Amino acid sequence: MTKRAAGMAGGIAAAVPAALFAALAGTALHRQDVLLAGVALPWGALAALLLLGAVELWLGAAFRSVIPTAACGALCYALTGWWSTLGNGKRLVIGDAAGNIWIFGIAAVTVAMLAWCRRYRARQG
Repeated sequence: MTKRAAGMAGGIAAAVPAALFAALAGTALHRQDVLLAGVALPWGALAALLLLGAVELWLGAAFRSVIPTAACGALCYALTGWWSTLGNGKRLVIGDAAGNIWIFGIAAVTVAMLAWCRRYRARQG
């Protein structure tokens, strides 16, 4: 196995637990809100997306590739999507403002981090 292939396998292996962490922590965090002038502001959903972005940025910088970042985003999106389709009483992500920000924000943050992490690619030489 070449050094690059070994690094790629290590990046994907690191992306799996990172995605599990981001999905679990973000899902737990996304329901937090603050009442401001009678309006509930979902600060938890924004904090969850910031956490996901930080994890994806770390993966991209640590492994100098966009592949771990993409794997983390895809797995996080799949997990939270699954949790939003569970039956009533078991659903962890519901279709309100905070849930929609969290679910659809995962895709937006992942695309942004993929664009940003392109700069960390290892140079071919």
